[in-house]
Amino acid sequence: MRFKAAFIHFIVIVAALTGSTTGAFARTLQLVGFGDSLMAGYQLAPGDAYPAKLEAALKAKGIDVAITNAGVSGDTTSAGLARIDWSVPDGTDGVILELGANDALRGVPPQETERNLDAILTRLKRRGIPVILMGMMAPPNMGSEFGEKFNAIYPKLAEKHGVALYAFFLDGVAAQAGLQLEDGMHPNPGGVDVMVEKSLTAVQAFLATISGGTK
Repeated sequence: MRFKAAFIHFIVIVAALTGSTTGAFARTLQLVGFGDSLMAGYQLAPGDAYPAKLEAALKAKGIDVAITNAGVSGDTTSAGLARIDWSVPDGTDGVILELGANDALRGVPPQETERNLDAILTRLKRRGIPVILMGMMAPPNMGSEFGEKFNAIYPKLAEKHGVALYAFFLDGVAAQAGLQLEDGMHPNPGGVDVMVEKSLTAVQAFLATISGGTK
């Protein structure tokens, strides 16, 4: 019996290290992509939005998931806090939380952004819903002091709440004109592909922490 238990423990460790969740869940994992226009897929076809492309990428790896797109273009962290309870239904297995870009663009004080994200994470924790927090960075034109305070929000809250963190949601896309719409802010379909590719390992590791895929 000791050998069997040790062998099972070894298999679990190997699965976690490889980021593989293939065959680990008895049912379809229900995820919610909660955020602003970057999550919603501003000016993109529904199938080109991040949640849809991420779902396809995970399924291609044998991971049975369904990701609901709960992104709302223009949302600030304050607006997200106001709708978090009804936008994330009971039975949700995990949330991909992406908010804050509009706060930075509007110059919302970083302490207010942090307070709102903190409240969102607290509410989800109380409901027993795991979260992966997608980090954001302030645009350079907001100044170094603002940027330092804003950029520090995400790792600080991830540590406080013990949630997974993906450092920068627009990694590889920000400031890359060929991967953005004409507005120079939102990703085009190719940009979303890059976002999915770069975040996929982090999302897989997050899914591996959802015990058995059941609540």
